[in-house]
Amino acid sequence: MLTLQLINENPEAVIERLAVKCFDAREPITRVVELDKQRRAAQKERDDNAAVLNKMAAQIGALMKQGQREEAEAVKAQVAALKNTNKEIDDRLKAAEDEITEILLSIPNVPYEGVPAGRTAADNVVEKEGGDMPNLGEDALPHWELAKKYNLIDFDLGVKITGAGFPVYIGKGARLQRALIQFFLDEASEAGYVEVEPPYLVNEDSGRGTGQLPDKEGQMYHATLDNFYLIPTAEVPVTNIYRDVILSQDELPKKNCAYSACFRREAGSYGKDVRGLNRLHQFDKVEIVRIERPEDSYAALEEMKDHVQGLLEKLGLPWHILRLCGGDMSFTSAITFDFEVWSAAQQRWLEVSSVSNFETYQTNRLKCRYRGDDKKTRLCHSLNGSALALPRIVAALLENNQTPEGIRIPKCLHKYTGFEIIN
Repeated sequence: MLTLQLINENPEAVIERLAVKCFDAREPITRVVELDKQRRAAQKERDDNAAVLNKMAAQIGALMKQGQREEAEAVKAQVAALKNTNKEIDDRLKAAEDEITEILLSIPNVPYEGVPAGRTAADNVVEKEGGDMPNLGEDALPHWELAKKYNLIDFDLGVKITGAGFPVYIGKGARLQRALIQFFLDEASEAGYVEVEPPYLVNEDSGRGTGQLPDKEGQMYHATLDNFYLIPTAEVPVTNIYRDVILSQDELPKKNCAYSACFRREAGSYGKDVRGLNRLHQFDKVEIVRIERPEDSYAALEEMKDHVQGLLEKLGLPWHILRLCGGDMSFTSAITFDFEVWSAAQQRWLEVSSVSNFETYQTNRLKCRYRGDDKKTRLCHSLNGSALALPRIVAALLENNQTPEGIRIPKCLHKYTGFEIIN
């Protein structure tokens, strides 16, 4: 969530930047500024009263020592009245603070200056591209037909067991999944990320800390009896490791990676884009998360982009990087880059990773801070990225590498799969 300092320093600039996200912030920002003035005035009144109460306490003690009990009782009556006033002030303070928090939770992150204006994915900017486009014959099959032909994935069985969007991986299909997960984890570890294995269920505080709540509760599976949420990404539990933590400057950066299953309701998704592995309710992903000093976070973002690009190059997939426009960015992100790979049989680009810098938006919610050389605490910056999400990677690998003899497996995966071809 945005800091009060950022809003108070230049509310018009915040309103102007949020317009890049197609968000009209004038009313909520104006209200926050007004409430914060009320809050500070009430706090000053409370502090002034506290000073008066301290003087009165000393006065009562002196009067009692002098035997002036009647005068002391009169001062005590004044103390009681002032304490009642303080209670009213405390109520006003809490009401203002609660309303400020409620409004701040409804305001998205301010986009970084490099974010292009735009409303939809059509306004995203291709920043970089690479890899060779495969040249398949007219008889090339989409991945869902290849999965059936080689008995790799059973979509119908998943429907029987659970429902649509929960595939069952079989034989070499299951082994390919494990191979990709291990490959991604090994690559992340080699890049200096410390692996963690997080829970797949989180509490409400964790969901609020990373911004899934209250913005995306409709997209999350909710275990209502215990009020837990199934994670939509390992970003949520891993970033929450640093909730309510003050790090020393020497401890930064924090670099973690994690494999997890991810659960997303994907409400409202329909049509051709949901066929096969294109859009699932449960899927596997390796996530990288970083906690950085603010002055280091954009260099870290470039490093993360290079890491994801390196994975796609090793897999031999055609790729491009999109700089997302304001209207296509997430609620919490300051800037996001999407990586897409070319699906040769479907003749379309498939998103396989988002790499984002959230600046202080998440860490302000999380109260994730670090102590500098001057001993003052400051908010960290948080970043994360998919490195990588599996379903569309598998779809592209199956389609792009199909041959008359079978499906060729990229060389970087051979030691993990134990086979070089699916036939």
